[in-house]
Formats: sequence, C-alpha cells, structure tokens
Amino acid sequence: MTFALAAPAHWFRTFGRPPRILGLDIARGLAILGMAGAHIGETSAFDPFDPGTWLDLVHGRSSILFAVLAGVSIALMTGRHDLPDPERMPSIRLQLLGRGAVIFVIGLALEMLNTPIAVILTLYGLLYVAVIPFLRWRPGTLLVAAGVLALAGPALLALVGVLAMHPYGAGISLVLYGSYPITVWLAFVFGGMALGRLRVERMETAVVALGIGVGLMVVGYGLGVVGAAAGVSSSDAGMGSGGATGWSSYPTALADADPLGAVLTAIFGVDPHSGGTAEILGSGGFALTVIALCLLLSRPARWVLLPLGALGSMPLSAYSVHVLSVALIGGPGGFFTSNAFWGLTALALLLVTTLWSIFFGRGPLERLVGRAATAMASPPRPSVSPVR
Repeated sequence: MTFALAAPAHWFRTFGRPPRILGLDIARGLAILGMAGAHIGETSAFDPFDPGTWLDLVHGRSSILFAVLAGVSIALMTGRHDLPDPERMPSIRLQLLGRGAVIFVIGLALEMLNTPIAVILTLYGLLYVAVIPFLRWRPGTLLVAAGVLALAGPALLALVGVLAMHPYGAGISLVLYGSYPITVWLAFVFGGMALGRLRVERMETAVVALGIGVGLMVVGYGLGVVGAAAGVSSSDAGMGSGGATGWSSYPTALADADPLGAVLTAIFGVDPHSGGTAEILGSGGFALTVIALCLLLSRPARWVLLPLGALGSMPLSAYSVHVLSVALIGGPGGFFTSNAFWGLTALALLLVTTLWSIFFGRGPLERLVGRAATAMASPPRPSVSPVR
C-alpha cells in the first residue's frame, strides 16, 4: 500500500523534469492521438470558419509532427546542442542502426496485420539510418538541406517520375513514390534535428520557433490557395493515359504525361500526403507551431498535461497498441471509422500509458529498441580459449 501511494506521488513530482523535456513528450502524445484520428476518425473537409471541421487537421499533419519530433529526438540522443565527438561516432552510428532495424521490423509486423493503415514505422526505421551521414552537420546546414528538399525535392521527384514513365518497384514504392517518400520526410527530420541542436529546452527557442512556424504556415498554405485559384489539380496531373512501349512512342507518351503539370502540382500540392512543396512548408510550419506551443505550455500547465506527456514518452508502444486494436476490431482487411472508438482509444492510451509510466517507467517497445541499440554498439565479447 505504501508503494502504491508513493509511486504516483513520486511520479507527479519528477516526471518530465530535466533532462527530459516534457513539452516534446506532450507534442509526441498529440501526434499519436492525431494519427489515431487520421486512421479511424470521421472528419469533414477542413473549413477554417467551421469549428466542426477542425478535426480534419489530423490528416497528414499528425504524421509530419511525428517526423519532425523524430529529428529532434535524434539530435537529443546524439549530443543535444553539441555536435557528437568524432570518437563517439562509430558507437552512435551503430546505435542508430540498431534502433532503426528494430523499428523497421516492428513496422513490418504491424503491416502484417493487414489493416488499412499506412504504417509509418517502416519509414521511421529507415530515417534513423538515413540521417547517419548528417549527424555532425550544424543547425544552419541542416536547415539549408531541409529548405532545398522542401523547395526542389517534390518538383524534381515529379519530373523524374514523368520522364521515366512512372517507374515502379518495391524499393521505389518504399522510399520515393509511396505514402511517405523519404526525400520529402528527410526535410522534416532535418528541420527537427536543427531544432534539437538549438537548445530546444529554452523558452526563447520556443518563442522563435513559434514565429517561424506561423510564418511557414502562411507561406505554405498561401501557396496552396494560389495553386487552387490557378486551377492546378493534384488528381490527374502527370498521370497521362498510357506509358511508352519503346523509344518510338516515348515522345507521345511524354507529352500525354504533362511534365509541366506534374511539376506545378508538386509545387502547389497542399493536400495531406500530397508531398507537395506547399504541404511541406504549411504542415511543417504547423508541426513547428504545435511543438513550440507544447514547450511554452509545459511549465504553467504541467499537471494537466502530464498524461499526454506519459503517452508521448512511449510513442512506439502506444502506436503499436492502436494499430493492433484496429486489427482486432475490424478484422483482417477490415475498415471502419468511428469517432467514438477514436475517443475510447485516446482515453485508454492516456490511462494505460500514465499507469505504465508511474509503475514501470519506459514503455515495453521503447525498452526493446533501447536494448537493441545498446547491443548493436557493444564491443564483441572476447572468446575464451579452452584450458589445455
């Protein structure tokens, strides 16, 4: 009985205190609940003047928030505001490789449940490996790289796709033209890494991030409005009516595929998961704004937001439980939407993760990933020769 009372009291006093950054956990918790809503929620097309449609904001933006936070986490675990020392780099690379491999496998297992959910964890695991060459880049360099990927990446990717007559294959679908093209999502991760290197725990950083986030939203969503007014369509640009069957038919097929239309769509595309420059800037700014607000509110509203922080402290476990629950309720290949189930999922995740955090600490899958990272970076045990 004493332990049962002492554990919650200790948790309420200490959870989320430095060096942990509670605001980031809160933002992560919102991302998990938002992705759950995107998967099973019933929403109407967003209208800024109709609050009843605001739930539609979870589509696309929740996973982008998750990706930006992944970049922040990578920066924090590899030195925080200091670049990792060169002598530590071999160990850090192996740790990230171990983390990425386990997360990728967990993502594959969730995909095997055959739900309609576009599981993000396979990409998430790849991102941990993809950032390895850039771990010692300074914040300014990371921001420049993020900007280049955001501004030039979608148009270049669309143009290459049209010139190659929309190539397909397992690798291409996974990293270039699927739901989560890695060229697009690296922009979010680079932005998050830069934020993590800039002393994200400081309130001054949060205030600056808030201003930048709002500015990016204005530019990105404004670009989307301009594209819509100009009649740029994201539904059929660059699709064409057929592919080339050789060099003789290539010019006709290329003209039919409309390269210019594909490029314009890639620039002005703002719809969720369109991967357009407008979406990257607007929804990336939205993610930055949410993170900044969570950092600013985490101190004055700490007691109220602790359950969200607990949820965000074990995102991998919570996300996996959510996908598993959809598979159990809907059955193999089944699809359903229900705001009631979304609400019950949110309450259950908040309750269970809070209790788990109080009595057990780290989430179960987070422990697994941590052990894999440690094992990957540990030196091999010396072999012992038998005594003769």
